Amino acid sequence: MRVEEFRSCQQEVRIEGEGVSVGGFLAIPEGASSIVLFAHGSGSSRFSSRNSYVASVLHEAGMATLLFDLLMEHEEADRRNVFDIDLLASRLVLATEWVKSNERTAALSLGYFGASTGSAAALKASVITEHRVYAIVSRGGRPDMALDVIDRVEAPTLLIVGGADYGVIDLNEAAYERLRCEKRLVLIPGATHLFEEPGALEKVSLIAKEWFLQHFERV
Repeated sequence: MRVEEFRSCQQEVRIEGEGVSVGGFLAIPEGASSIVLFAHGSGSSRFSSRNSYVASVLHEAGMATLLFDLLMEHEEADRRNVFDIDLLASRLVLATEWVKSNERTAALSLGYFGASTGSAAALKASVITEHRVYAIVSRGGRPDMALDVIDRVEAPTLLIVGGADYGVIDLNEAAYERLRCEKRLVLIPGATHLFEEPGALEKVSLIAKEWFLQHFERV
């Protein structure tokens, strides 16, 4: 499925609560039994082309997806908010509550996909939400920014890092050692932080798809 075709399957939604209102894109394929919530990285949004590509692969495999903004427009102007993991995690928890209160998605099993700082938000949100998160995937993530809760993460966690994303590899390896859940660390040879190299994002998407399918099937 091409990203353009996938986008035509999405419904624009508003996630609201506690004085917060952010936009999102919800896509539910027929027969879906699970949903993956996307937490984007710094400087990105629900319009992320990379996350949209990954979401299209998951959608084609039968998973619902929710891409949404972690910050409101006026909050984005303050760069401190972009790196405030507690704030970002609280927004992912809010989106989780929205999913669980929506009659179309309430019964779906939850998974998180985080990129960059969104990965730390996903890890922290999985610890503080009252709902079970069945799997987490981190793409080029900063799990080191969630070290205060990382040993409490219970959801099976997959860390995907570019093989040429020097520095970030070390951060992921250190965080990986701290994880106490089922876990896996995968390096994509030759890929840099944004996985812009030919075929790199496709590999990320397929590996992520298999991880989610493997753990959603256990439900």
